Amino acid sequence: MKHVRCFTPSLFLSLVHVCLVQANYAPYFFDNGARSTNGNMALLSLSEDTPVGTHVYTLNGTDPEGDPVTYGLAYEAGSRRYFSVDETLGNVTLIEELDREKEDEIEVIVSISDGLSTVSEKVRILVMDANDESPEFINTPYIVQVPENIHSNKFTIDRHSGVLRIKTGVTLDYEKSRTHFVVVVAKDGGGKLRGDNKVFSATTTVTVNVEDVQDTPPMFIGTPYYGYVYEDTLAGSEVLTVVALDGDRGKPNGIHYCIVNGSEGSFEIGNTTGAISVIKSPNQLKKEVYELKVQASEVSQEGDVSVHAFAMVTIRVVDLNNHPPTFYGENGPQNRFELTMYEHPPEGEILRGLKITVNDSDQGANAKFNLRLVGPGGIFRVVPQTVLNEAQVTIIVENSAAIDYEKFKVLTFKLLAIEVNTPEKFSSTADVVIRLLDTNDNVPKFSSDYYIARIPENSPGGSNVVAVTATDPDSGLWGEVKYSIYGTGADLFLIHPSTGIIYTQPWAVLDAEVNSKYNFYVKAEDTDGKYSLAEVFITVLDVNDHSPEFNENIQEKTMIIGSPVKIEAIDQDAEEPNNIVDYSIMQADPANVFDIDQSTGEIKLKSYIRSLDIIHNITKNKDCIWSLVVQAKDRGSPSFSTTAVLKIDITEETLHKGPMAAFLMQTKDNPMKALGVLAGVMGIMVLITIMISTAMFWRNKRSNKIMPVRRIIKKRQTPQPRMVRMEWLKFKRPSNAAEKFVVEDDAKSLHNENSNNNIQVAPVPPTAPLPPPPPTLASRGDAPGWRVPTVSGSLTPKFINKQLKKRGHGSAHNALVSELKMKFEKRNAAIGEPHI
Repeated sequence: MKHVRCFTPSLFLSLVHVCLVQANYAPYFFDNGARSTNGNMALLSLSEDTPVGTHVYTLNGTDPEGDPVTYGLAYEAGSRRYFSVDETLGNVTLIEELDREKEDEIEVIVSISDGLSTVSEKVRILVMDANDESPEFINTPYIVQVPENIHSNKFTIDRHSGVLRIKTGVTLDYEKSRTHFVVVVAKDGGGKLRGDNKVFSATTTVTVNVEDVQDTPPMFIGTPYYGYVYEDTLAGSEVLTVVALDGDRGKPNGIHYCIVNGSEGSFEIGNTTGAISVIKSPNQLKKEVYELKVQASEVSQEGDVSVHAFAMVTIRVVDLNNHPPTFYGENGPQNRFELTMYEHPPEGEILRGLKITVNDSDQGANAKFNLRLVGPGGIFRVVPQTVLNEAQVTIIVENSAAIDYEKFKVLTFKLLAIEVNTPEKFSSTADVVIRLLDTNDNVPKFSSDYYIARIPENSPGGSNVVAVTATDPDSGLWGEVKYSIYGTGADLFLIHPSTGIIYTQPWAVLDAEVNSKYNFYVKAEDTDGKYSLAEVFITVLDVNDHSPEFNENIQEKTMIIGSPVKIEAIDQDAEEPNNIVDYSIMQADPANVFDIDQSTGEIKLKSYIRSLDIIHNITKNKDCIWSLVVQAKDRGSPSFSTTAVLKIDITEETLHKGPMAAFLMQTKDNPMKALGVLAGVMGIMVLITIMISTAMFWRNKRSNKIMPVRRIIKKRQTPQPRMVRMEWLKFKRPSNAAEKFVVEDDAKSLHNENSNNNIQVAPVPPTAPLPPPPPTLASRGDAPGWRVPTVSGSLTPKFINKQLKKRGHGSAHNALVSELKMKFEKRNAAIGEPHI
């Protein structure tokens, strides 16, 4: 059955809409060219040194409908994944290190999708080369064999082909260097590596071995050559062997030896061995040293003699050391030499009396020896000190002071000769004896620079004081010493010229109280007048030959109760303890009332006696005058003493005090002393009165009869320059006492005590004014008169002694006074002041 399907118009429209909706266009990549950094990565090239993690490209495409697209990368199976892509942004990142030497092209499938359609493309990415590899040599090591006779300037190499050549101009020498090492450097052309230009290189060493060629003459080994023939060497004995080698060590030729000259028929050499032998007995050898010229020649395998070499051989005939040094005198071998000489010869003088010769019979070094003196050092020296074979021995003075007869009468030395450079060190000695003769070379010398002696003052005349000693080490008459003394203190003393004993003059009297110290000089002199001095100090010892002495044997003193009285005795001895005085009360009546100080002589009452009442109770004597017997005794040995009677008037202390009371109390026991003092005081007062009166009289008599009756006081002003002319004084009313004159009128002062026309008033001593400045001259028209800053004077009173007028005491003087008075009155009238 056939079914017929019918479609409505609405269904048709729906189908058409669906077909239209499902019609979708595929996305596509932008193709921006080979050098673009975005697109589809077609023809992209990367350097192999691009760091991993670098953003190398951006995939860029679009969808025709504007739908969002995503990007992808894919690789063929088995291929390494070098890149990764951000699906949304299309950023392509390198994730694997590139290496052009391993893979220079990378195939990648890039894709773009809009979610419905995906478009894929296979692109090829080129890997660009970077300079990251160094050159590398192949077929190493390089070893080359080169003959030595090739001329070269070392080596050169072709920079392109690497062919090593020898430069011309220099010959390789096997004998100097058998192997050369050449360092070859290979460098690439350079290029970029990670943005920087890099040049890589490689090195290798080429070993060049030089082959030997016969081109060098033979050479002697161990030159120079020395040989020795000794006295006991037998004829035919080998002396030494010379050795020569072919200079071409690689293929050496044989060596042939021969002596060219110098042998004089005494030596021969082995042709092949080079051994040199002596063919004569040493006694037959004419020379001490032989110089042989030896030739060495190369002989090839064919027997041909090619090149030669020469060497000198020195052969010395050596004497055996079998003779020691020997000393000789004038008569042959001698081992003792003697000489007599004066002491202290000049330094540098040769001892010509010694004739000494030294000899060693050996030859050469065996005959070399040293000379020296063995004995007291530094006195002599020997010349020469080194001898070869034979020499005349000279002994020279080196230290004249040490050659002293007083120290050494005989000097003995050993003259020693000893070989220097021989194993045997043979030696010999000779005695040198020098006998010295004395000279007067010493000054008498005291045992001390000064002598100190003491002698008691009561020693009789001629007493020994001290013995001085001086010695002169010289012998004979030169050693005899004579003594003498001199000096200001030597008057009381003598000295024995031979023994040196100093003693007092027979008439000398020593007194320690007069002079206790003496000093003088003592002189010791030998027969030639050489002398020395010493100082002598003599102390006169005090002897207790004086007894203490009181001023008076009977003394009277007044004692105030509570105060001591003092008694004093003097001992004229010079030293302690002879002049130390001790005091004691020998007798008192009544006893046990007084005490005395043993040292000072102060006498005081017992401590219980404090008033006269106590004294009245002790004794019935109402006048209180007691007598004491006081003893003064020195401390010398033996001791001396003396006594005195002391009368003491005891009284109590008075109420009157002061100097006068004290004086009266002190002179109570001696009234004549008080009267003398009083008379002296009165005489002095009378003398002063007479002198004052006389001075006043002559002063008034010589004065100009103008005496001060008023005292004028004015304040001191600043000194003004003095003028030649001065104004007269201006008297003003005393408005200001500090600035103006003050006139004090004393009527009583008008009385003329001297009965003359002058009235004197003692002014108050003024304060010393400052010194005025130096006067200056002024013209006469400047001031009418004289100017005085301050004036103190006296005016004549209104009444005048008529008797003086009658005497006519000088008309000129009276006229001067009248004129002065008139000027003062006129001046006062002008200023309105009253008359004085």
